[in-house]
Amino acid sequence: MAEAENLITGLDALSRPGLSTRFKDLFGRPAPKGMSRPLLLRIVAYRVQEQAAGGPNRALRQRLARLAREFKATGSISDTPAPQIKPGTQILREWQGDTHTVTVTDGGFQYRNKTYKSLSVIAREITGTRWSGPAFFGLRARTKTSAEAHGR
Repeated sequence: MAEAENLITGLDALSRPGLSTRFKDLFGRPAPKGMSRPLLLRIVAYRVQEQAAGGPNRALRQRLARLAREFKATGSISDTPAPQIKPGTQILREWQGDTHTVTVTDGGFQYRNKTYKSLSVIAREITGTRWSGPAFFGLRARTKTSAEAHGR
């Protein structure tokens, strides 16, 4: 990592043409013509760090790919990230006088000695109707009703 630090420190002394050459070395294509020197400097520095540290992990690459697909399909990206729940966590929900306990496992969720891949399936089993599992178990903020959204 010390080598990357030395390379990054030296970038600030490069002219725009020098940074453009470094960009081409790192990305295999010319730097965009209209890109400002400060932005070009940041992009080159990021790539140097990325190469030194190995880049984003698999989970981040998958999440970014999912967000890109969502944006391409809908033109927007939902602003609520999926909750990250560690295995061993117990989720409790009271429903019609009964307390239901779900345990998060490496492979999904355990409920009544059975493993499920989805909280929504468990919520459906409990209620008998289609629910968003994260919403049912309080892991996601509920959306406003139409009346609430319009101030009624």
